[in-house]
Amino acid sequence: MNRRPKCLAFAALAARQLPLATLVAGLAGCVSLAPPYEQPPLPVPQTYPDNTSTTQNVGNTAEIGWKNYFTDPTLQSLIADALANNRDLRLALQHVEEARALYGIRRADQFPTLGASADLARSRVPADLSGVGYPVTANQYQVGVGLATWELDFWGRVANLKEAALQNYLATDAARQAATLALVAQVANGYLSLRELDERILLAQETIESHEKSYRIFKRRYEVGAISKFDLTQVETLWRQAVVLGAQLQQERAMLLNALQLLVGKPVDPPREDIRLDDSAVVMSDLPAGLPSDLLINRPDILAAEHQLRAANANIGAARAEFFPSVTLTGSAGTASAQLSNLFTGPSRAWNFAPSVSLPIFDMGRREANLDLAKAQRDQAVTAYEQSIQSAFRDVADALAARQWLTEQVDVLRATVEAQAERARLAQLRYDHGASPFLEVLDAQRDLLAAQQQLVQTRRALLSSRVSLYAALGGGGFETRDVAPASAKNNP
Repeated sequence: MNRRPKCLAFAALAARQLPLATLVAGLAGCVSLAPPYEQPPLPVPQTYPDNTSTTQNVGNTAEIGWKNYFTDPTLQSLIADALANNRDLRLALQHVEEARALYGIRRADQFPTLGASADLARSRVPADLSGVGYPVTANQYQVGVGLATWELDFWGRVANLKEAALQNYLATDAARQAATLALVAQVANGYLSLRELDERILLAQETIESHEKSYRIFKRRYEVGAISKFDLTQVETLWRQAVVLGAQLQQERAMLLNALQLLVGKPVDPPREDIRLDDSAVVMSDLPAGLPSDLLINRPDILAAEHQLRAANANIGAARAEFFPSVTLTGSAGTASAQLSNLFTGPSRAWNFAPSVSLPIFDMGRREANLDLAKAQRDQAVTAYEQSIQSAFRDVADALAARQWLTEQVDVLRATVEAQAERARLAQLRYDHGASPFLEVLDAQRDLLAAQQQLVQTRRALLSSRVSLYAALGGGGFETRDVAPASAKNNP
């Protein structure tokens, strides 16, 4: 944006109505040497891949809050506790406060620093140096208001440094939003995995009880000589395998619960749910995918990358300003007197005004190297911005593909479980009528348990793909979603 007309109009007004010092202050910062900001084009297609086109619906994910998307009450409670207690998120918030303080420092550099002072000086001059032949004792009392060294920002160096600090602050807050969204997704995935293990443990326990009952029956039959020891060993082996599977699942659940407690930030022990994972309406609602361009305003990591790009752009302006003269002002005004009683009476006014201009003549290419550094950092920021867009596009495309193909897998596995259950029933009937060996029954029961376990795992993967899609699209509805408070947005 060209600021010259506005600055010249202000200078003309100041020349008529304000003192010279205010005129100089009004001219300060009227020029910005930063290159105009241009948002890089999207380095991705305008639509998601064709294999997921049937799942695309236009919608704004930012309007769907996590409380509306994750409808399970237990999951909502876990997410709320995590947002309040997670230490990584707390550290991200502290980084935001640090960046805001740094921005406040840079913003203060645009304005003069005034300070009040009161001085007392008492001195004695010996007779041989006084010039009057006798010792002289002198006092000096002084009270005033001083202006510390203040740079008149003719070339926009201070303004650009302030802009870079502001953009870094906004980027840090956007990174905090990304950390919040990632935490919500991690807690949701952890909870779904816990629910998956609960269901798998329930299936394993039912299988263990069934096999243990069969083992007791076969053991009695072996003891009376009705079956061979080989048949008894087969039944015992199937029972032991189910016991080992149950122990493995219990261990995995305990470790997952520990990981979930670390995310939540306090001890948790969700009750073992009796709701099946295929009842997705209980866990989360449907989500529209939207278009790739929506990611630019919804994804906090992309917003952070764009703010970093704007900061790098402003740093170029600050580096360019180093090639021009630096103008600084120093001064003070007050009263001074040799007698304390005359400090505020009579002609005791005192002031000094000391402007200075400096321009480095020879610095061994320091300024040129500093400008090259700023440009290189700007180019890196552009690349990072494009990478974040490409990564976001892939995240959404992967989640859409997973949602589509995992839905088909769940349907196929559900039919497979039904077929395996029928096979196990028929194998048991054939064995009871002496038409087949018991090995067929064992194989059918083993395959049924494996199919049931795989179905539960795939259901959880399908729900996790919906969590991934929510995170990939940028989530929404966070109470602290605004990237800057009013103080940062309203103050130049």
